[in-house]
Amino acid sequence: MKAQAVMAMAAAGLASSAAPPNTILPTPPMGFNNWARFMTNINETIFIDAAVAMTNNGLRAAGYDRLNLDDAWSLRQRDSNGSMVADPAKFPSGLPWLTGWMRSQGFKPGIYTDAGSLSCGGYPGALDHEKRDLKDFLRWGFGYLKMDGCNLPDDTEETYHEIYSRWPMLLSYPKENAMVFSDSAPAYFSNQKNLTDWYRAMGWAADYGQLARHSADIVTYPNGNGWKSIMFNYGQNLRLARFQRPGFFNDPDLLIPDHPSLTMEEKKSQFALWCSMSSPLLLSADIPNLPQDTIDFLTNPALIAVDQDRLAQQATLVSRNATWDVLTRSLANGDRLLTVLNRGDSSASIDIPWQRTGIDHRYIGEGNITVQDLWTGQATLLPASGAQLAINNVPAHGTAVYRLKSVGPITPTGAIFNTNSFKCLTDSSSGNVTWAACQGTDAQVWTYDKDTAHVRSLLRRRECLVAVDGTVVTKRGCERHQTSPWTYKSSGNLVDNKSGNCLTEDIDGTVIAEGCGYLLNQQVLGLPAGVPIAMF
Repeated sequence: MKAQAVMAMAAAGLASSAAPPNTILPTPPMGFNNWARFMTNINETIFIDAAVAMTNNGLRAAGYDRLNLDDAWSLRQRDSNGSMVADPAKFPSGLPWLTGWMRSQGFKPGIYTDAGSLSCGGYPGALDHEKRDLKDFLRWGFGYLKMDGCNLPDDTEETYHEIYSRWPMLLSYPKENAMVFSDSAPAYFSNQKNLTDWYRAMGWAADYGQLARHSADIVTYPNGNGWKSIMFNYGQNLRLARFQRPGFFNDPDLLIPDHPSLTMEEKKSQFALWCSMSSPLLLSADIPNLPQDTIDFLTNPALIAVDQDRLAQQATLVSRNATWDVLTRSLANGDRLLTVLNRGDSSASIDIPWQRTGIDHRYIGEGNITVQDLWTGQATLLPASGAQLAINNVPAHGTAVYRLKSVGPITPTGAIFNTNSFKCLTDSSSGNVTWAACQGTDAQVWTYDKDTAHVRSLLRRRECLVAVDGTVVTKRGCERHQTSPWTYKSSGNLVDNKSGNCLTEDIDGTVIAEGCGYLLNQQVLGLPAGVPIAMF
């Protein structure tokens, strides 16, 4: 019975991706967190100096208005009443003074705790102290709570679910308790061979709070390979786009713009990718000593506008090969974002066919597309010729970002991939469909017609994806014989409506439609941004 109840709760969490927008946090948070840069060397001065610098260098005016304390702010013992105690050596003025000062400077204070018995740094956790700790946090003036997940009684998803579920109940009553809740539970189930528990944790995290930190901690200063760490968390985030909506944001962790292992292009790429995915922009850096060129890209108004766009759509893969990731998403005013990452080790150029961006083919080549480079701000009205956008000389590990304005409608277009294996659904000239390594071809770029629910590859635009007795192919005549053939669920399943079966990666790489299981590795898929998502 317990397992069935937990599965039902997880299913309810997954269904929440269709819930009304949460007004507590309508757009991703922007600000400063000390962890990746200073770790447990936390103190009052770091936050005062950061706030003063952010006011003077333009970060505050650009929208970076949160100051979040992370682990190790307290003593290692609670007081006689059971409350946590701020370390007086680190915070001599006290936390109520600090939060009051932050607010007087136009900033919003946030704090960290752990759902377990001890934090990851060995400081008191909130387990069985939830009500008291929340009361103290609110009394001290905090309005943002990052909840880590070390030292729980055991490492099962069921235990994490039960303990984390205590917090939304406390935060929902009384109403003046409204607080941003950043949930780190999913991070403890990521990068496993079986991702079912990760998907479950993401489902209830989306139901319980406003953010979910879902993967490994970003690399800390000055250790490790910053680019490898950024690419890992970016790759994890790509798998979870279906969960994001206005009021809930996937969190691939902190921005690290002064990590010594990163080139300038790599620093800019992390910022551009996080903006493209509408991720939190929480800086973990020595703010007073950031150089002007770093401040310049961090305050780029066009990219920040993308990050803070009220549609909150996460950019998803259009195509991927050994060198390039191409991503798109829609913006609230109808514009289309195009983000192009050069994962290669040398400068390179690429041509992007217009149809891969989702722009209606009837408006391609008619002089009706305006392209704005979001790094330079330069906008160009394209001439009435040319079937593709030429993107030249993108530096190694660099990212180009464009805002496209078209008079025509947008069709969700991009890769369909298994979020565990990361293999792409691949068409062929014969109509045989397989799962294969992503190679960036038209055979792996699919469109989803929101009116008819037909799925087509760009390789065979007149044919549709259909399931015939469990076999999946592309064939002609599908429009005459079937309407609404496919539904994409918040579970990640792409369901054949005729049979009720799920598109599946079989063990030998073939594409089949078989009975839908519960969050099975072989059936959880990523689809293009903008595909309608039905409840689990």
